[in-house]
Amino acid sequence: MPIVTGKDTAKTRKTLSAGGTSVAYYSIPAAEAAGLGEFSKLPAALKVVLENMLRFEDGGRTVSVDDIKAFSDWGKQGGQNPREIAYRPARVLMQDFTGVPAVVDLAAMRDGIKALGGDAQKINPLNPVDLVIDHSVMIDEFGNPRAFQRNVDLEYERNMERYVFLKWGQNAFQNFRVVPPGTGICHQVNLEYLAQTVWTDTDQNGDTVAYPDTLVGTDSHTTMVNGLAVLGWGVGGIEAEAAMLGQPVSMLIPEVVGFKLTGEMVEGTTATDLVLKVVQMLRKHGVVGKFVEFYGPGLDHLPLADRATIANMAPEYGATCGFFPIDAETLRYLRQTGRDEDRIALVEAYAKENGFWRGADYDPIYTSTLELDMSTIVPAISGPKRPQDYLALTDAKSAFAREMEATFKRPMGKDVEVKGEDYTMSSGKVVIASITSCTNTSNPYVLIGAGLVARKARELGLNRKPWVKTSLAPGSQVVSEYLEAAGLQDDLDAIGFNLVGYGCTTCIGNSGPLQPEISAAIAEGDLVATAVLSGNRNFEGRISPDVRANYLASPPLVVAYALAGDMNIDLATEPLGTGKDGKPVYLKDIWPTNKEIADLVHATVTREAFQKKYADVFKGDAKWQGVKVTESETYDWPPTSTYIQNPPYFQGMAKEKGAIHDIEGARILALLGDMITTDHISPAGSFKPTTPAGQYLTERQVAPKDFNSYGSRRGNHEVMMRGTFANIRIKNEMLDGVEGGYTLGPDGKQTSIYDASMEYQAAGTPLIVIGGIEYGAGSSRDWAAKGTNLLGVKAVIAESFERIHRSNLVGMGVIPFEFTGGDNRKTLGLKGDEVISIQGLAGDLKPLALVPCTIRYADGSEKVIKIKCRIDTEVEIEYVENGGVLHYVLRNLARA
Repeated sequence: MPIVTGKDTAKTRKTLSAGGTSVAYYSIPAAEAAGLGEFSKLPAALKVVLENMLRFEDGGRTVSVDDIKAFSDWGKQGGQNPREIAYRPARVLMQDFTGVPAVVDLAAMRDGIKALGGDAQKINPLNPVDLVIDHSVMIDEFGNPRAFQRNVDLEYERNMERYVFLKWGQNAFQNFRVVPPGTGICHQVNLEYLAQTVWTDTDQNGDTVAYPDTLVGTDSHTTMVNGLAVLGWGVGGIEAEAAMLGQPVSMLIPEVVGFKLTGEMVEGTTATDLVLKVVQMLRKHGVVGKFVEFYGPGLDHLPLADRATIANMAPEYGATCGFFPIDAETLRYLRQTGRDEDRIALVEAYAKENGFWRGADYDPIYTSTLELDMSTIVPAISGPKRPQDYLALTDAKSAFAREMEATFKRPMGKDVEVKGEDYTMSSGKVVIASITSCTNTSNPYVLIGAGLVARKARELGLNRKPWVKTSLAPGSQVVSEYLEAAGLQDDLDAIGFNLVGYGCTTCIGNSGPLQPEISAAIAEGDLVATAVLSGNRNFEGRISPDVRANYLASPPLVVAYALAGDMNIDLATEPLGTGKDGKPVYLKDIWPTNKEIADLVHATVTREAFQKKYADVFKGDAKWQGVKVTESETYDWPPTSTYIQNPPYFQGMAKEKGAIHDIEGARILALLGDMITTDHISPAGSFKPTTPAGQYLTERQVAPKDFNSYGSRRGNHEVMMRGTFANIRIKNEMLDGVEGGYTLGPDGKQTSIYDASMEYQAAGTPLIVIGGIEYGAGSSRDWAAKGTNLLGVKAVIAESFERIHRSNLVGMGVIPFEFTGGDNRKTLGLKGDEVISIQGLAGDLKPLALVPCTIRYADGSEKVIKIKCRIDTEVEIEYVENGGVLHYVLRNLARA
């Protein structure tokens, strides 16, 4: 479908010749010449958004000339001008966990628009959508040559219903492509293949237009591609669906924090060590809702793979994105990864012509800045619960001892026998060591480094400890290509790091079961078992139900911890084990030099490898080609399916929107603390037969061994609503010392959150959730909002919200509110048995309005406080009036 450009009131459309072709583009220097403002000193990340305004300026219907001028004011006002703008990304990226429910919603919208008298063919993505199936492989088999094939076979057995549905969607919807299972992780495939840095498309006039490659993705680590100067960030599936249906993303012109990098990395350190320090610094600085742009002379020494590692973890430091401008290294990486030479020529010419190029004199205006000398970086890990919990490797052992006392409140010394084994389990034992996640598997320097650590350990006679579940899950097939070319896969195999699959595994909770005897010993001793992974997330309850302490580390350190098998060992000074000659082996004995790594990267990571592995990226293997589907305009929902069900959002929907009403007589469903993440709220990982979701499946004759994971069942709202707020580690403060998805029901007795919700909804009682600081932090999980909606929650009142989750709540018609004036659940003495009423919503509600909230306590006393309504923009008010953003889109399309 052609891109529809705007009116171009200021006549900024120009022509550029590059790569053997001539293209139109929208010129920022021309906007300056037209008197719209001064833009030359804007950060490149913000210029991308400015270009979007130039290209889509339509006389004020969605983008006005004043919106363009506001970017000049931003520079004059010290990097601040929070004006609301309508931004249109070039494309949408999805992974299958979040993508399946998005396609479910599209299929349901086709049914819904027909019920309203509209044309089902109007429901199609207007922007290109790529869905990469990468979240469904689980590590059932590991540490042997058959692991990969066995895990793939199980993946298809468990997910065939979902794969049939996705293949139907690929055929039914225009502008929608599916990258099959076993190809790689969506962010790494995006970085290595899909992204173009400068995008081109045909407009309504038939002209080829060049513009910055931009996207939103249904996974928070979409930010990884910012390392390639592609502006992208994670949104909930709800926002992504709106974007692919042609709705602009409503946003405020962001502040941009400049992060100056100087110096260069020293011997023995990795990009992972660097990014963990960056995460700590930016979390402390405070960058939630802001762009971060990296600049400075240090970039001259920072390979693009390292940049992508830093950009990937923008959600962990809290920023919307972590952007790296276009420079010579960008071009080198595009060439290395097999991009077309004409495209590379266009990227260079466009960047230099339109002011996006980072040259030696690049020194823009930033809202604020901070600086890091990369020569000060030391080996590090992060944990046990948050990515920003930075630990120098030299402090890791002592820090774990402190955590045992302060956080886990357990003694260190208890040993528990493991049935049938000649070793015992104790707190601190590493039971999972996983090289996983796009964060690091996109980086050949740390992957080659891990292979060399394995080679040297193997030569000295070391092996993984027998209680450690080891795995290698690369983000693309190219990784296997260069590991095998370097001869390093054999070394990794020898110590248990066999290929287990291409996809997100341990990092999202698909670590698979531990050996039953090890699980039993951990449970018997109530031990704090640990995991070490090269991922980006280590929130409690995420990695494995058997593991309480999770540490992020570079792939070489993951290998080292597998050899040591214990967090109670100081890897910096104590031996990892005993070599075949009977002598102790230390980390320094097996750590490769930077030159060894660089030489192998140069020799094995080739343009030809990328071109070979991405030649037929959408074709898939024989298993995918064997998935048979029936082509049809609307989906024939299988009534017995436990994976895919028609959601209730659009059933019985009126042709006209409703109104926002006051919330009267609401009860509290959950009273939650600080940093309640979307991992706590949204169903993720495995679940047991005793849970509401498990009971639902059991009633439908699904055996527990076939439950799969919550993520794989995101296309079935019945499973997902039962798993919302059901994380095994969530703590509802209405209950003393209880973990898991429990609350007090209408009768005042403990019950599951799902069962309480159903009772309250049957009685017509509205529900609210109370939260603390940074409510909804973490991954962009649409089900954290969808499940909240289906549980009958009308509002969430918290001290502050993470950006994506606030937006998703609004997108599902749930109103977010913030406490004001120092009020919070503790100062107000909330216990969960209060009755809450929120006034001031009916009538002419304005964005960010302060409204009265009446709290009636159990003793009959009342208190009225002011809370801020976090419906931030006028269009968001329309979304809530319609019942959500998809209802808004559906009604508009039905009328068109």
